Amino acid sequence: MRTVRRTSLIAQVTEQLRDQIRTGAWAVGTRIPPEPALAELTGTGRNTVREAVQALVHSGLLERRQGSGTYVVATSEVGSALGTYFADAHEQDVLELRQALDVTAAALAARRRTDADAAHLTELFDARMRAWADPRSAAALAADVALHRAIVEASHNAVYLEFYDSLLPVIEETIRRRVDETGAGFHDEHRELVLAVVAGEPGRATAAALAMFGELRGGEG
Repeated sequence: MRTVRRTSLIAQVTEQLRDQIRTGAWAVGTRIPPEPALAELTGTGRNTVREAVQALVHSGLLERRQGSGTYVVATSEVGSALGTYFADAHEQDVLELRQALDVTAAALAARRRTDADAAHLTELFDARMRAWADPRSAAALAADVALHRAIVEASHNAVYLEFYDSLLPVIEETIRRRVDETGAGFHDEHRELVLAVVAGEPGRATAAALAMFGELRGGEG
């Protein structure tokens, strides 16, 4: 009976942690709280928390990074499986898939974005411009990815966002490689895309996204 109760407790904590990921409280790319904090939050012991975290590592939602912590890498087991597949995919194939996703999401975002979405996108664009004072910094990469993801999020299509999150590791790597090679930031293209979404103009947003990817056909961004 103790084994059953312990397993049940671990399962309950695992589901609580999974829910934090599923709802976006812990977004993809963020580091989750350390085990002592999780134990306090869940009212359980560190061993229980450790096993719950490990279960989510095995399922592909979390990733332990030596000396850094544990990070969210997917929002579902399906997203994790897709991420593994995309990691081995040809870069040009991924770029073409991302173009189809980003262009459609931009148009949907222009139609569906809320006032809060518009304010958030404006803030993220400004943050991106500041971060790109050093285009090869980790902050610049994070700001670029955050802006693109926020546009997809503003489409209010949960499936699109799940799919996009599964692409994030590949997107980050190709952006990093392109910036290392060229240093190009395509700031005017990003500005026009954000302005189109904020203005609520789907046709303009589609054109802006297509123009951006026209510039990126030889790389990524």
